[in-house]
Amino acid sequence: MRIIAGTYRSRPLAAPLGLSTRPTSDRLRETLFNVLAPRIQNAAFLDLYAGSGAIGIEALSRGAARVTFVERAAPALKVLRANLDRLGITQGFRIHSGAVASFLHSAAKAGPNPEPHEVAFIDPPYDAASEYATVLNLLGGEASAFLAPGAVVIAEHRKKEKLEASYGALQRTRLLEQGDAALSFYTAKPV
Repeated sequence: MRIIAGTYRSRPLAAPLGLSTRPTSDRLRETLFNVLAPRIQNAAFLDLYAGSGAIGIEALSRGAARVTFVERAAPALKVLRANLDRLGITQGFRIHSGAVASFLHSAAKAGPNPEPHEVAFIDPPYDAASEYATVLNLLGGEASAFLAPGAVVIAEHRKKEKLEASYGALQRTRLLEQGDAALSFYTAKPV
């Protein structure tokens, strides 16, 4: 794995060993960031199920103002921190270790105004299919304060796994398929 573009272009990234973490391919990351290009500069980016941090680090490399990484697997957290350290990234990010749903629940209850994000990316393990509905429903409902007005939420999933067209206030606006993977793009329905 490597950073595709920006400040850290072509720099290598490590990935956790084993099959429990499935890094987003370089090609799919490039497709994702080609679509997100107009939104990334100075954006707040929420990287849920961050794994190695490749998506959030790519966002930082391309000019995101800050990234919030959320990951619970200890091996992935170790690799995420090592990747940030290896690249010399010391600011512009926060790491929350724990389950994504717990993070969204607790932060939504902790205060009325969590820091809003312009982009949220979710990529749970493919075998944890129920996580998609849980997290998308939270972002489209009780945890919607995490999203800035006009924010986009992207879910990476298996192409054969069909996600719903809407989750609470989130409405799918685009579906991109590449190989065995797909990216579903959601935005909040206008009030």
